[in-house]
Amino acid sequence: MDRPLVTHAHTQCHALIKVGGADTHFSVRDKSVPLTDDTMVLINSWEPHAYTHNVEAPRTIILGLYIEPQWLVKTEKALISSGNPGFFPHSCVRISDRVRKLSNTLAMEMLYGDDLSDQYLEEQLFNLMIAVIESFSEWRNFNLLQPGNLPAIPDFRIRRAISYMRANLGSELDINTLAEQACLSRAHFFKLFQQSTNVTPIVYANVLRMEAAIQGIAQTQQSLALLSGSLGFNAQSHFTRFFHQHVGATPSQYRKVVNVLEQP
Repeated sequence: MDRPLVTHAHTQCHALIKVGGADTHFSVRDKSVPLTDDTMVLINSWEPHAYTHNVEAPRTIILGLYIEPQWLVKTEKALISSGNPGFFPHSCVRISDRVRKLSNTLAMEMLYGDDLSDQYLEEQLFNLMIAVIESFSEWRNFNLLQPGNLPAIPDFRIRRAISYMRANLGSELDINTLAEQACLSRAHFFKLFQQSTNVTPIVYANVLRMEAAIQGIAQTQQSLALLSGSLGFNAQSHFTRFFHQHVGATPSQYRKVVNVLEQP
């Protein structure tokens, strides 16, 4: 990473670990948290955050672990709570010796190792994720598993608006239209949406577009021009800028370093 990222969110909680380069900072809920050799940054599901790298500083190499609850549930059902907004109680923690050793080993193998088997990589990732979760999360907190605390959007009007957003990723985001879908005034809709999701409608819409973009880049051979058009960008350059502001790499750079599934 050698430049800032805009405020965004993810459906998964994730952990950010520095493995090389300059110390840096993230902004989590408008609070600056350091990412150094001694600290790591933990971000909950749907928690707004941004990367605040100083453009004059050397780049930082970051290992980012995006924790998918359904993957973890196969091992321990209680880990479904990783999708809860309170899963990580602290945004910045002092990294443990075990997590440091595991993260350094994994990062070096990913950057400089030979072709590694999927099974080996999955084992390494799992060991590191469990070490992070065991040390810094609230996964044993029974209260996180109560129905009222599991990740959900209880208000059917907001769910209806989100369904409309999902079905119209290629359309320009219009708050008035979303408010009409929810049968609410614009002001009431905006306030209720933030209360229900912890993010603004535009951040939520950008999450949906980024998920679709990453899926299209990593799992299909679709051209970037067609993909950008399907996501509502009237020029591929606009899509490239949007993607770069959220990921730190261009779509073509991202595609070069992921395994693109062969289409039947």
